[in-house]
Amino acid sequence: MRPAFRFAFTHLTMAGSFSSALLLLLNMAGALLAPPALPPGPAAASVVSNGATDDDGDVDFFFFPFLVLYKSGRVQRFMGTDTVPASTDPATGVASRDVVVLDASAAAAAAGLAVRLYLPPSRLATNRTGTDADDGSERLPLLVFYHGGAFVTESAFSPTYHRYLNALVSRARVLAVSVEYHLAPEHRLPTAYDDAWAALRWALANARARAAGSDSDPWLSRHADPARLFLGGDSAGGNIAHYVALRAGREGLDSGGAGAGAAATIRGLALLDPYFWGKRPVPSETSDEDTRRERERTWSFVCGGRYGIDDPVINPVAMAAEEWRRLPCARVLVTVAGLDMLSARGRAYVHALRASGWQGAAELYETPGEYHVYFLNKPDSDEAAKEMEVVVDFINGDQVSSRASRMDA
Repeated sequence: MRPAFRFAFTHLTMAGSFSSALLLLLNMAGALLAPPALPPGPAAASVVSNGATDDDGDVDFFFFPFLVLYKSGRVQRFMGTDTVPASTDPATGVASRDVVVLDASAAAAAAGLAVRLYLPPSRLATNRTGTDADDGSERLPLLVFYHGGAFVTESAFSPTYHRYLNALVSRARVLAVSVEYHLAPEHRLPTAYDDAWAALRWALANARARAAGSDSDPWLSRHADPARLFLGGDSAGGNIAHYVALRAGREGLDSGGAGAGAAATIRGLALLDPYFWGKRPVPSETSDEDTRRERERTWSFVCGGRYGIDDPVINPVAMAAEEWRRLPCARVLVTVAGLDMLSARGRAYVHALRASGWQGAAELYETPGEYHVYFLNKPDSDEAAKEMEVVVDFINGDQVSSRASRMDA
């Protein structure tokens, strides 16, 4: 078997059963062998503007199992493209609405950077416009969340993340900002990082505007507490949350005319099965050369070769101790799944953070016998419910160590 397909089968069987892997392979084979057709919408327009024709069957890059990039520039995704509208969730009562980020400091905003806001049911939110009879004195923790998808797929508007954020916001009673950052390969890194930073600054600027007005978002200005800020994300989103936290440590959150009002304080950083890698294996990480070579190849694809495989954005374990100490929060939670290829790197992240002299509390939660982001793929399972409780406890300021199945060296 060719190395790329050996990696593909390994990747898929990590994510589910062999039968599911075989079914996905067959579906993808059918898609690849079918006559190429331009997808509808903006993607199709961009291909036409680049002078491509329907005769674009030559593959430039196959990022299994997510997408194919053709030499014409057309991108064909195999998963993570479904979306659902914002709504009031009947199961939880959580309301959501979509907002385009208008931030003059963010060039990405002009290209359509957007977020989905989530507000829990309470006396503070009686309608979807944010107007109510309350004086706004009671405020909610603010969670800025970045979705996963290997930087190339999924969406803040997908059914998977819409369900997860509804549940988390309901349980933790936070106001959440789920960021619709731009995806590679159409927008290679650092675009997603820059989008993530711009969305955070926009959210904080609006949260500091203590009265709702024409220039501020009503939910954020009335209900969000910037002094109780949390950053979080799963998989690639965990990578992004880590990047944003470190950037906040370097640049601060209260500069650049972000507005008057309460100072922003990152209370916690929650990295759920985060996507990190590196040239050399860490303890218990695979040493298979084909697998490691493929991971390095796909990383180069999403960043266009801008960042090497040991750059701190992908391999924070290699950071100097003083860089770790820049993390501007008192608490970090890292979750890993026992059967996930990325789990060893998540454990190494916690160990490196603790060894750096950083003056916070780093907590590691491991779920044995589960695969990468199982809590999204099996949201109704007992293990997913336990992980949700861990994240809720973390946001609410409770220690999660007693709940965690810890593997601390």
